Amino acid sequence: MTMNSAATAQAPGGERQRWLMLIVLLTGQFMALLAVTVVNVAIPSIQQDLHTSGSTSQLIVAGYTLTYAMFLITGARLGELYGRRRIFLIGVIGFTITSLLSGLAPSAGVLVAARLVNGVGAALMMPQIMTTIQTQFAAQARAKALSAYAAVIAVGGVCGTVIGGLLVSADLLHSGWRPVFLVNVPIGIVVAALVPKLVPPDEPAPARRLDLVGLAVSMPAVCLIVLPLVLGHELHWPAWTFVSLVAGALLAALFVVVERRIEHPLMNLAVLRVPGAASGLATLAAGMIAYGGFLFTTSVHLQIQLGDSPLRTGLTFAPSGVLFGLCGYYWRRLPARSHHLLVPIGFAVGAAGYLITAILLADRPSSLVIAASLLVFAVGVGTAFGPLMTHTLVNVPATSAADASGLVTTTLQLGQVVGVAIFGSLYLTLTTQAITTTLSWIAALTAVGAIVAIALARTTWRATRQTGD
Repeated sequence: MTMNSAATAQAPGGERQRWLMLIVLLTGQFMALLAVTVVNVAIPSIQQDLHTSGSTSQLIVAGYTLTYAMFLITGARLGELYGRRRIFLIGVIGFTITSLLSGLAPSAGVLVAARLVNGVGAALMMPQIMTTIQTQFAAQARAKALSAYAAVIAVGGVCGTVIGGLLVSADLLHSGWRPVFLVNVPIGIVVAALVPKLVPPDEPAPARRLDLVGLAVSMPAVCLIVLPLVLGHELHWPAWTFVSLVAGALLAALFVVVERRIEHPLMNLAVLRVPGAASGLATLAAGMIAYGGFLFTTSVHLQIQLGDSPLRTGLTFAPSGVLFGLCGYYWRRLPARSHHLLVPIGFAVGAAGYLITAILLADRPSSLVIAASLLVFAVGVGTAFGPLMTHTLVNVPATSAADASGLVTTTLQLGQVVGVAIFGSLYLTLTTQAITTTLSWIAALTAVGAIVAIALARTTWRATRQTGD
């Protein structure tokens, strides 16, 4: 399929320069993803060393996710207003410094504060990657770049559990949990040094200013939605969590109204009218909610019910994570006439994979059997993920790249948070066949995603016929 090359402006320099730039940007993305999951396996060690309470431990994990989600839309717009390279570099430097502060934190309060600012750094980095791909890659190069983006998302989450388990188990220099945060420091230094050399400068958007009204509405809206979702199941869903969710939903509705009336909105929602954008984002939301719930509930089940260590749990997921990434990157090698069908078919296969794992986990299978069952899910959703990202964004013009980037990255992040909240709570409240029931519902949601993806497939097929490709 031929991409809408008119919508993009290729980066200056040669082909090699562009791909080196992408490697640097995706390394920043990997750091941000690593910071989400790497801390999970270190919590027991942190609790013992810093004497943290259960709620404080939750803030150490969730604080990063909270600010990360809150600032994604703002980060996308700041990149357009002040230059993507500049904002990405600021994000990398802030992220690296707060990773160092997290690793050296003398108290729980310092660690929580560092994690909160750490999430802001990640939110400044992540939207610039998607926007840069949209504006500086065209045609098949854009599809390849988006496939690499999808592959890093798949591998990054799994690597966090594996690397965290290895670092905590190794207890380097008797440092306990601290290396799980410090591991990102040397990576961040290298990325920060390479950004000025490999990422070309870009011109800020002329005659635009930051939408302070939209900012004042969107940030508390996201906070009121995300905070109860990440803390609710730990706190047994007190009344304030439901009040917060309702208030957040009302503010989100107000945000839509405000953005439609402002000349230079924080997010131009007209991007949803671009062919494929709305159906693609709906499919992506279903897939990420299911994926987030799957990773959380299955990890908890393997450790609590089957007695696996965090490292062994991570290694159980590792083969499927690698396969997910490979399928997400190499999907373009399949016959071009099948590309528009890959998302609905892939989601259908992924739903079957979730069901197979659900049936197997009804007993006490070996880690090898579980790892093998996860490969079905990885092939299906992995093959769907690359074309899903590509077909969702293919018709978005360069002038709307920041808006699309904010929507996609927010959907990716919030989808996983919602998945953990919904399916995590379901799993933890069930007394019998909890994992089987939960994964069955996850499979059902993925099947819904397959149905929604049919609309995206039709849009992609029509575009292919028009271009004659």
